[in-house]
Amino acid sequence: MGHNWGYTHQEVLLAESGSSTLSRPIHPMPGFVTAALVESGLLEAYQNRPPYQQNDYMGWINRAKRAETQQRRLAQMLHERARGDLYMKMDYQPKRGP
Repeated sequence: MGHNWGYTHQEVLLAESGSSTLSRPIHPMPGFVTAALVESGLLEAYQNRPPYQQNDYMGWINRAKRAETQQRRLAQMLHERARGDLYMKMDYQPKRGP
């Protein structure tokens, strides 16, 4: 089982199902993250992920106390977006539509 980043298993399942009633804090996207996504051509890949994943990435990056840690986390997010099959170092397969 993957890391739940402080959420209960039920909260993770609700968020993944799209029927979440959670009131999580929404984490803003810093300008340097926006710039990195645009420059790398990965903005659309980021936007195609579920909102909870987008928010989790921003919270994770924003919580870093040191600039070096922010940059390392940003690099991991960009790498995972480029691969397309990872989310926070966990395997991820997007749900297929009808």
